Amino acid sequence: MATSGDIDLRADCARCVGLCCVALAFSRSADFAFDKAAGDPCRNLLADHRCAVHAGLRSQGMAGCTTYDCFGAGQHVTEATFAGRTWRDGADTAAAMFAAFGVMRRLHEALWYLNAARALDLPRALARQVRLLISRVEEASAASAPDLAGVDVDAVWAEMAEAALRASAHIRASAPGPRVEFRGADLAGADLRGADLRGANLRGAAMIGADLRGARLHRADVIGADLRGADVRGTDLADVLFLTQPQVAAATGDARTALPGGFARPGHW
Repeated sequence: MATSGDIDLRADCARCVGLCCVALAFSRSADFAFDKAAGDPCRNLLADHRCAVHAGLRSQGMAGCTTYDCFGAGQHVTEATFAGRTWRDGADTAAAMFAAFGVMRRLHEALWYLNAARALDLPRALARQVRLLISRVEEASAASAPDLAGVDVDAVWAEMAEAALRASAHIRASAPGPRVEFRGADLAGADLRGADLRGANLRGAAMIGADLRGARLHRADVIGADLRGADVRGTDLADVLFLTQPQVAAATGDARTALPGGFARPGHW
């Protein structure tokens, strides 16, 4: 589920020119040690586009960086869209790269969810719809920088969300358990230890700091669920629907936490 055709959806910072470290803004908070405006290079960014504190981001107050994932958009924009050019080549190039990165990141995340849907056992018509959407998003991802500016990313996401929702409903319908509806629910800090959440709809649920140790999450849908600080130590996440690497990185797990194939175990676990 990590690749879509020839598009690698796994972030590879070594092949990028630090786009997320420059293009994005962040504010001083529990996740970031200082303020940074969009377009300004992070103070930790080196001349060779590496991070000076990468090995100790959390200890340096930059935990937010460890939970961010561009889904491979950074290296795609660097290597394919701009053929190795860098935002350091001039203000016009920088502005174009940052704009392209914003679009590409959303396209790649949409591809991640569509690939996850494609891997499911879906009815033929829905499986075909998913494959067609993947082809269309891949085609959009291959566009030139000027053409990327004309991509209607909101429309792409609306189509992706509709297909993923149908896929989720189909798969969750066959899951044992109560299949509870917690879409958009406020579950922050909730004690869900050992809870039967098989087939649950957890889309967009706020689960910040929730205790999910031992929760049964077989075929639960977690698109957009906020898992920051959620305790998933010893929890089986192997077949959770639409789980992403950033969600995993934001949670608190351990060596006993089961992850889907292709996922990296966060270094802070």
